[in-house]
Amino acid sequence: MTVTSALRDPSALDAPSALLEIRDLTLDLSDGTRLLHGITLSVAPGETVGLVGESGSGKSLTARTVLGLTPDRAHIGGSVSVDGRSPLSPAALRAIRRSDAAMVFQDPRAGINPMRTIGDHLTEALRLNEGWSRGRARARAAELLADVRLPSPAEHLDQHPHELSGGMLQRVMIAGALTTAPRLLVCDEPTTALDVTTQAEIVQVLRELCADRGMGMLFITHDLNLAGSLCDRLVVMKDGAVVEEGPALEVLRDPQAEYTKRLVAATPRLSGEDGAVGSGAAGGGPMVQVAGVSKTYRVRGRGEVRAVVGADLEIPAGGALAVVGESGSGKSTLARMIVGLEQTDTGAIRIGGRDTSAVPKGREQRLARAKSVQMVFQDPYLSLDPRIPARQAVSDVLQLHAGLDRAAAGARAMELLAAVGLSEEHAVARPKTLSGGQRQRVAIARALAIEPDLLVMDEATSALDVSVQAQVLDLVAEIRRAQGLTLLFISHDLAVVRRVCEQTVVMRRGEIVEHGATAEILSAPQHPYTRLLLDSVPVPA
Repeated sequence: MTVTSALRDPSALDAPSALLEIRDLTLDLSDGTRLLHGITLSVAPGETVGLVGESGSGKSLTARTVLGLTPDRAHIGGSVSVDGRSPLSPAALRAIRRSDAAMVFQDPRAGINPMRTIGDHLTEALRLNEGWSRGRARARAAELLADVRLPSPAEHLDQHPHELSGGMLQRVMIAGALTTAPRLLVCDEPTTALDVTTQAEIVQVLRELCADRGMGMLFITHDLNLAGSLCDRLVVMKDGAVVEEGPALEVLRDPQAEYTKRLVAATPRLSGEDGAVGSGAAGGGPMVQVAGVSKTYRVRGRGEVRAVVGADLEIPAGGALAVVGESGSGKSTLARMIVGLEQTDTGAIRIGGRDTSAVPKGREQRLARAKSVQMVFQDPYLSLDPRIPARQAVSDVLQLHAGLDRAAAGARAMELLAAVGLSEEHAVARPKTLSGGQRQRVAIARALAIEPDLLVMDEATSALDVSVQAQVLDLVAEIRRAQGLTLLFISHDLAVVRRVCEQTVVMRRGEIVEHGATAEILSAPQHPYTRLLLDSVPVPA
């Protein structure tokens, strides 16, 4: 595949000061399948290079190859040099991973042992590689958590991963990558699970690290707005090859490759939209009524935490309501109470006129609730059975709830998987062999299978690249128009919220601080916190 926009300064690859140099990199599986086709790029000290493209384009595989994290028996061609050292033997790669380079992975829960505490995870490298005492290592771990803006960092050291939200856990993973002060940081979608204010803080931390330490960064993302605001240069990949590269703003403002043009066109914007894609679908009485709902938890080391405080909201039948706010604001807790996964402390919840405040008990009650309400969770790896292929995950739901026989359920499952952009190859794959975005598409197809009255999407599109995200949102909008589907949409992407929802609720520390028409809230916010959220949205400068 021809690269349609070459580096503006080709001599950069020959600069001896480059931290990372990749030349003509190829990767073949043992069966001869070629996954990477002649990748060439470089990262200089203090420079951030963005690697962008759709799921399956080879971004993560390129990054993992840099650190020797490749599939078993894969054959690698070309050359990779880290800080002037090449070729890299397995021993050299291990030494580099201990000191000079580190990687932050997309899925924080897959990268940390659920049986160990946060403190154990962060101090292990310091104690093994540096010989530090436990006390000194814990003190440094608390400093690193503070560096990534995790509130009350010392309190989190004795917590386990399940006690932290997805955004909080991603910050732990970034802190872990910084324990050895690497010169090269490889980031694979590190801000996918973060709300806009936390993302802005993390991005600022990464900028400062690059500037203060001369650290180079290879930054993988599907968020083109973020890439344009953070990266010096962009490398666009498709089908394992580079199709365009150059200065970030130049690539985004004047893309040359047709593929890049499609990505830019699919990127949602805060301004210039015509409104929610499903607007006009709402009608009739309320589908969801939440009145005075509260929820308080007791958290070890923190006492009582008021997750939701006196929440009131209403969604008309066929309408779409967005809930936005920082990680820990109570969005997901509110959603879990609405779908019946959490018991309310106070208040009432009604869906379709029926009181659903209590958690359903017994098989019949659970099946009845599931037929009317479905939820797509933020982390698809935890919501999918690792033993079951994608098609079976969808067809099982159709057989249980729709009464279809095996053949009809399988055929309908394939239709749904195709509708969210998955192929027959994906349909027979198990979750562990799918990317994060592909797993999330399986979860969305499964939730839509039984045509629920209410669909709750909890950060369900955050792991999707922009073109697939647009495809999924168009599918949801089509179902809304055709079936009167009601949507509760939780997201930290305010541009997506503008495209999807007519109404928006803003939550902060468990309380609803602003509620109104989405267009009005995003164009003229009344609450200071809402203005902070909008100011934190990345904009290519």
